[in-house]
Amino acid sequence: MSPILFVHGFWHGGWCWEEHFVPWFRARGYEAHALTLRRHDQRHAPGLRTTRLKEYVEDVASAASTMSSPPVLVGHSMGGFVVQKYLEDHIAPAAVLVASVPPAGVLGATLSFGSRHPLTLAAINLTWSLYGVVSTPERAREALFGNALSDQAVAEYQARLTDDSYLVYAEMLFARPAAVKVRRTPLLVIGGEADTTISQGEVAATAKTYGAELSMFPGAHDLMLEPGWEQVAGRIDTYIRSKA
Repeated sequence: MSPILFVHGFWHGGWCWEEHFVPWFRARGYEAHALTLRRHDQRHAPGLRTTRLKEYVEDVASAASTMSSPPVLVGHSMGGFVVQKYLEDHIAPAAVLVASVPPAGVLGATLSFGSRHPLTLAAINLTWSLYGVVSTPERAREALFGNALSDQAVAEYQARLTDDSYLVYAEMLFARPAAVKVRRTPLLVIGGEADTTISQGEVAATAKTYGAELSMFPGAHDLMLEPGWEQVAGRIDTYIRSKA
């Protein structure tokens, strides 16, 4: 079986995959590794807000090069967009995009968030800090976790969230991956039916752009941490075994 490299999204680190997915996949015989992107080891790491998208892609390439063979890439949210950019110039046996930023970027998510929290969006643009989106357990629940996760779990996860790169956010506002190049990689696109960050329409558009398989689950944005994560992991496992 091909190894698996998990790539996290905004505000997270490799811990979000190590909580459930990495041990689950290792127990099934996979070589599985969760990457922590640069400057995600502390909440407000120096230089984090001005990190560029290409640097995250370099992190993925570096981690992939250490594995026993080219890995299957599993990217969540912003990490899904990083995976798309990685696949423009690299070959992988397969890839999975989980609640991923779509090829059209984050304009839709920005407009949706701004309609609910205009002052927070203004503060983000003034301070170049994305942390306001997830700065309290209540905000983190709205953006990431939905209603099924316990208050205790939300508080514990929120305490581990970091700020993130404003420049990467800006790059994703209108960026367009090279769809033809990405299509050479077998893709599975997964979304959450209760996701308030990446809409069902955006998930479907991603699958359509790449001619990918599409699976929807009842959860919100952080499908790898919410109740029902086993079903998401099982779908990924089945897909990888059929493709890689």
